[in-house]
Amino acid sequence: MKHSSAGCRNAEIYPSSPARSAVNVLVTGATGGIGSWVVERLAGAGHAVVGVDLDRPPGGREGVRFYAADLTDHGQARELIQTESPDAVVHCASIPRLGERPGAETFRTNVDCTYNTFVAAGTVDADVVWTSSESLYGMPFAREPRLPEYLPIDEGHPKAPEDPYGTSKLVCEELAEMVVRRYGISVASLRPSWVNYPGSYELSAVRESFDPATAEPSGNFWSYVDVRDVVSLVERALEAEIAGHEPYLAVAADNYLGRETAATIEAVFGDVPDDCALEGEESAFSTAKARRELGWEPEHGWRDAENEEVPGAEFRR
Repeated sequence: MKHSSAGCRNAEIYPSSPARSAVNVLVTGATGGIGSWVVERLAGAGHAVVGVDLDRPPGGREGVRFYAADLTDHGQARELIQTESPDAVVHCASIPRLGERPGAETFRTNVDCTYNTFVAAGTVDADVVWTSSESLYGMPFAREPRLPEYLPIDEGHPKAPEDPYGTSKLVCEELAEMVVRRYGISVASLRPSWVNYPGSYELSAVRESFDPATAEPSGNFWSYVDVRDVVSLVERALEAEIAGHEPYLAVAADNYLGRETAATIEAVFGDVPDDCALEGEESAFSTAKARRELGWEPEHGWRDAENEEVPGAEFRR
């Protein structure tokens, strides 16, 4: 992208990030899981950060201005982004998974807030980095468990969601293509796997009770990512000179079971794709594109991170 971002206030959390020039960034979903970590990281690096969510955090955060706004309302999204006129928008606002709200509301909310945010960003020439999902491939929430066409899965793998959440993310990536054509901005669509947070890894309970003889098939093939690696990928995308719309998978290097990935998939699903090039505990999703184009590497794994005591954003809801 044409704007840069990085730097570091907390070297314990992000030990390898170099200092960069400051930019003005607007972050949506700013008090949520990923969004709050993005706000904390960018503000700590000295960037001018505006946070937007349905509610303003009571205590706020030094150096950050927060707005309460409903981005499914086109007028609110447009006025807010045009008033602030940021260099870049990091769009994390959404209903984050299937099962929290009715399916129709999940689809409508995610598509509406993303359309409004993308278009508003386009009107002020602000590049966008946003959180899509690996759910758009269709396997994670499929009614009948199914294998991918090949392993590891990359950004070019066919997409066939059959649920409202995954479909909303696929539609939003089409919206990214639309605003690139219409406004000439760039959009980076990050596709995280199951996001976990240091010191409170939800996947631990799944791993501890896992038995391949009785386990239910996993639609993301036991993949995950640490929130800090999602944030570092956001930074890399903000720094990069991206032309048009580019998707990037955000996944840890390994699975979270501590077992060989291909053998586990075969044991639980009864088969693996004919085209399977997985080795050892390698993730079923490839991050080769982000490594090659953005110089990004996932640095955190479950063996260390699940018991780490790393403070997140105090204003996170």
